[in-house]
Formats: sequence, structure tokens, C-alpha cells
Amino acid sequence: ENYVRYLSRPELLRAEIERAGVELVVIDEIQKVPALLNEVHWLIENKNIKFGLCGSSARKVKRGAANLLGGRAVRHEMFGLVSRELANDFDLKRLLNHGYLPSIYLDDEPTSLLRSYVSDYLKEEILDEGLVRNLPPFSDFLRIAAISDTEIINYTNIASDCGVSRDTVINYYSILCETHLGRFLPAYTRKPKRKVIHAPKFYMFDVGVVNFLAKRGLLEMESQLWGKAFENWVFHELSAYVSYGERDLDLYYWKLSSGQEVDFVVGENLCAIEAKAIRSINNRHLKNLREFKNEHPKTKRLILVSLEPRSRKEEDGVEVLSVRDFIAELWDGTLF
Repeated sequence: ENYVRYLSRPELLRAEIERAGVELVVIDEIQKVPALLNEVHWLIENKNIKFGLCGSSARKVKRGAANLLGGRAVRHEMFGLVSRELANDFDLKRLLNHGYLPSIYLDDEPTSLLRSYVSDYLKEEILDEGLVRNLPPFSDFLRIAAISDTEIINYTNIASDCGVSRDTVINYYSILCETHLGRFLPAYTRKPKRKVIHAPKFYMFDVGVVNFLAKRGLLEMESQLWGKAFENWVFHELSAYVSYGERDLDLYYWKLSSGQEVDFVVGENLCAIEAKAIRSINNRHLKNLREFKNEHPKTKRLILVSLEPRSRKEEDGVEVLSVRDFIAELWDGTLF
């Protein structure tokens, strides 16, 4: 009802807020009626009203040439559940199987909720908003994007698998980014001594959705798919911390053309992080971090996040952190 009213007469918002005499107004799904932003702008400027504007698609707002409130709005991003929010209820196995969406994480049988979420939102709402013209190719793309989660993007191969053009795949990925359904992780290419990979990686926003789309089933600890889910979770925690803490830090990954790779690089010379979802770490698992240190000797910390129960520090300074110590240091602000 509100959607229909404001779509036809956005000026009603101004009249209703002035009549109510309130100081704070929250509007959810603002992208559905971009014209309301003109009214919001006027009320900020002339009545000093404060607004909380929530929405899932910056793309539709921009396409509608909406008032973007330049200089008058602070942008924040909300993530799925993070370890600090869960506190004593933090359960890594549950997170990696259910995902980070609160209602799905809390449900003992998440499959039906995930199916509804994927069908009703990831597909239908994106189609309804006119972001894609043809749903079947986009559905195929979502499945392949989930299978490729945490991996380097090859647009040409994905286009071939989906039966669409390379440009269409590039557009599909931009839709996922602008609807907050995923994000790219760029390659770290600063002052390389040897040839490095430049293509980005892509991470879906929720590992539960990835599991459903990729038909992974129940993930067992230390399996290959468990390792991919674990890497997605570490990226999720790092991204949320940097965003929530308003830290002016960029995240990257690093890979030499010869194959050596480090999952995450934080900022300039601050920290290199590997995610290994195994319980027993040996020198073989630490060699990529040491290789990165040889390439970038000013790096302050070399960290491997693992399932080992206790943290330790090697003689050369490489640290093996337990999951508990990793999340404690991260959210206490002492990791980097």
C-alpha cells in the first residue's frame, strides 16, 4: 500500500512527516521508489530531519537518476552475522553450513528457507527490478558463480558454461556487486619481483547461499568444500570488520604466476593471511606466507588461520592462529 501511494505521489512523504512532527525517519527498500530521495533531501535541508535509508540495490537508484544526497548521507553496509555478534553462541560448523543470514543461521532445517530466499529474492526480485531480461541464463550464472566462489574469475569460461556472451557475464557480476550479493577481491600487484596474477577473485555474500546453489550438501570438517567455505567465512569476517570499523584499509589476494598464493593481504605491508581449515599445520602449509615475505619483506604480520586448538609462533615469525584467537584479535582491533 505504501509503495503504491509513494510511487504515484512521492510528495506525500513530506506532508506526512511534517504533520507527525518526528525527528527520525527510517525508510526500508528505498530503491523501490527513488523519487522519495528528492523529498528526503528537502526535509534534511529545510527541517533538519534525520533519516535511516535502507536498501538492497544501489543499481536501481542510480539507473533512475535519483537524488544521491551527495555530501548529506553517510553510507554503511550491513553484513550477515559475524563472530562478535554471536559471542558465546558462535558455532563455526553451523555458520559454514547454514550461512550468515540470521533467520537461516538460527533455523535447524535451513534448506527450505534457503530455497525460498534463492527463488524469491536472488532470482525473482532481480528479475522484477529489470536488472536482467531473461531469468534462465541468470539462474545458470548464479549456480556457476557459487561453484566458482573464492576462485579467480575467468569471464570467458563462465560465459561459455552459461551460453551467454562475455559482456553479459561481466554485467551479471556487476549486478551481484551492486545488489550486495557478492564482492570482488582484487589482486595484490604492488612492486612485484616476479610475475603475479592480476585477475580478481569473487566471493559470494553468504556461504549458505553458496552451499545451496552449488548443491554441496552437508559440509564435513577438513573436506575440500569445507576449506572453500572456511575461506569465504574468513573473508566475510575481514570485510565486515574493515567496514564496521570504518578502517581505511583495502583487502587483496596475492598469487604468483608460478602458483604460490596467499588468500588475503590487508593494506600496505600490514598483514598477510592464509585460511587453512585443517587441524594440523606443518611447514608445507606455511611456505606461501614465507614466499610472500620474501617478495614483501616489510610485511608486519604473517598469519595462518587454522583449526588447530592453540595458537603458536614459528621461529621466523609466522603465526598459526586458532579460530578463537583470530576472531578475538580481529574484533579487538589488534590483528592489524
